[in-house]
Amino acid sequence: MRQIILWQRMVLVSILTGLLLHGISLDHIPAAAKSANVTNISYADPYYEQKKYIEMMRRLETQSKQESPGNPVVQQQTVLIPKSMDTLQRPLQPKVDKAEKTEQVKKKVKTVKVMATGYTAGYESTGKKPNHPEYGITYSGVKVRRDKNTVSTIAADLKVFPLGTILYIPGYGYGVVADKGSAIKGKKIDLYFKTTKQVYKEWGKKEVEVQVIRNGNGKLTEAMLRELGEAMEVNKEIPEDLWNKAV
Repeated sequence: MRQIILWQRMVLVSILTGLLLHGISLDHIPAAAKSANVTNISYADPYYEQKKYIEMMRRLETQSKQESPGNPVVQQQTVLIPKSMDTLQRPLQPKVDKAEKTEQVKKKVKTVKVMATGYTAGYESTGKKPNHPEYGITYSGVKVRRDKNTVSTIAADLKVFPLGTILYIPGYGYGVVADKGSAIKGKKIDLYFKTTKQVYKEWGKKEVEVQVIRNGNGKLTEAMLRELGEAMEVNKEIPEDLWNKAV
């Protein structure tokens, strides 16, 4: 009688192993598991299902090897569990391609509402005349620049936007913080224009919501500004690889 029971168990184990190896859904296993007195198996999580299934297979294997008192030892059968199932791992996260990653970065761009005014390198804004040795030179050391197609130099409160911070200003374009001003405190920015006529005609004074493309590290050089401008001439926007560089 004992041999018949063990034989039935070995047949059950063989059937279950065959189902697993041939990729049949685990939805068919509960009835077989119930007949083997295996309870408390959850089928909500595929990872959990596989783990409990392997535990059940090993438990049946152990039971088939046990010897009851007074009964002869029967021939043992080893349950083969696929090696790939022996060390279960959670499914890997799907890879995100470069274009999708760039889009995700853009969606996470921080926005700040600021009051934006315009200024020039002239006496009316800086107190310097064209013959002054520092005329047109910003606090960072780079020359003032206005380029609608790439990036322009702007002034800001360096405690809010450090030197090198890149902002996108609606209606103005990309600006990199290169200067500061005694009247520019808090959430205020000053946008560079070549003439006072352009300041009044093209801008004036506006409250806008700017996008912080990247925070600066307190440094800006002519070489860095030139590299940024050249890259934008080709890409028409801030290149992804430059987002991770110190501007």
